[in-house]
Amino acid sequence: MRMRRKFLRRDWNKKSRLGGRRKKLVWRRAKGRHSKVRQQLKGYSQMPQPGYGSPKKTFGFIQGKKPVMISTLNDVEKVKANEIGIVSSTLGRKSRIEIAKRAISLKTYLFNLNPQKFLEEIKKKQDAGTLKEPAGGSSKDEKGNVERTVGSSKEVKKWACWHKKGLQQRF
Repeated sequence: MRMRRKFLRRDWNKKSRLGGRRKKLVWRRAKGRHSKVRQQLKGYSQMPQPGYGSPKKTFGFIQGKKPVMISTLNDVEKVKANEIGIVSSTLGRKSRIEIAKRAISLKTYLFNLNPQKFLEEIKKKQDAGTLKEPAGGSSKDEKGNVERTVGSSKEVKKWACWHKKGLQQRF
């Protein structure tokens, strides 16, 4: 497999705002009237063209494996040996902990989450007491009314009333 060509923006090394010190350099097309890159002159950086693309068989693959999105605990079990798991960025801490534990037991590889390291960090934070526990937020009484644990009693009654009617109001 040949090396993938990196297309760097013109003058990226002269001006730091173009990405010289940043982790990720972003390609922007040369649009200048006299731009040597746009004219594709010899000795200047190349512009992306259709021939530089990766083969269709391996297009979109990560480390030679097909990426699979993981947004629930059941999705971890669906990841096969020739696939690589990507944990959704919208997941919370609880879900990530469950997914990490499940991935370790199934020996699945996750691209954007190192399960052992993640669980060790969580354990350290719990031991140190710096990890916040999830807030209770609201609870239901015998009748099924939702009562907020934060705020005055008027707010709680008002919230229960609004909840019964099926309306939503933000406080």
